[in-house]
Amino acid sequence: MSKLQSQAGSAVSQRSTIRESFGDRVFITIIYLILTVVLIAVLYPLIYIVSSSLSSPAAVTSGKVWLWPVDMTLDGYKSVLRNDQVIMGYANSLFYTTIGTIISVALTIMIAYPLSKKTFVGRSPLMMFITFTMLFSGGLIPTYLVVKSIGLIDTRWALLIPNAIWVWQVIIARTFFQNSIPEELSEAADIDGCSDIRFIFSVILPLAKPIVAVLSLMYAVGQWNAYFDALIYLKTQSLYPLQLILRSILILSNSTGNMDVGEMVKQQQMAELMKFSLIVMASLPVLVIYPFVQRYFVQGMLIGSVKG
Repeated sequence: MSKLQSQAGSAVSQRSTIRESFGDRVFITIIYLILTVVLIAVLYPLIYIVSSSLSSPAAVTSGKVWLWPVDMTLDGYKSVLRNDQVIMGYANSLFYTTIGTIISVALTIMIAYPLSKKTFVGRSPLMMFITFTMLFSGGLIPTYLVVKSIGLIDTRWALLIPNAIWVWQVIIARTFFQNSIPEELSEAADIDGCSDIRFIFSVILPLAKPIVAVLSLMYAVGQWNAYFDALIYLKTQSLYPLQLILRSILILSNSTGNMDVGEMVKQQQMAELMKFSLIVMASLPVLVIYPFVQRYFVQGMLIGSVKG
């Protein structure tokens, strides 16, 4: 036993005495420099937007804000929150994001899991047709005519159904099921008389938490930031999501109308301040949610990206 311990100690001491070459140190230094530049490039715009939203309108328009707030004030947030449409837009976006994510994740799993089974007849042609839709689409006008013909115009379903499934998410989920769910589990469930529905809820979903987190985050971010479908399909303002409400507020804030020069300059300054405040308010829910699903997100992306 003492001999083994001495050999292990000598091996550790030999590894500790190994020094990195000059080329390795230069390479590691360059990598750290590149990562530092990337970190600054990503982090600085976020800090600038938050600082601008907390600064005075005159400081923002004059370009005095570089890193930290100047003449700190909450006028931008007060101006936004005084508008009742913003609260309504938040409620609508939360509805679209929550219900849309549930529908999208459920449909994606329902498609991806059968496609991951080797015993599923016709899975290769079906996967080919699904992948084909990722490369080619019918276009805006045919899609609008389809949505109109089934009676979804100016309804909440127009933002939930047409883009409920994304092909790339189907591919990621299918790869995850192929690489992470053993065939023996399905065979054992068949022997025990377990139905397919019960097998999915009792076995598949508990094992698929990483990919469910990945799909939920992707669909939720896409649904939260979407505004083009609402711009096309919705006519009633009470159905508008937050992004469309914010767009309308910015357009109205930039319209001068009949006013004197001083009032026009003041309104333009406030519109510039409101722009940064609106960006922070629109991005806040995603920034709050991401840390809670980050560990599942990384694990699911790594497993789902392996070719199966």
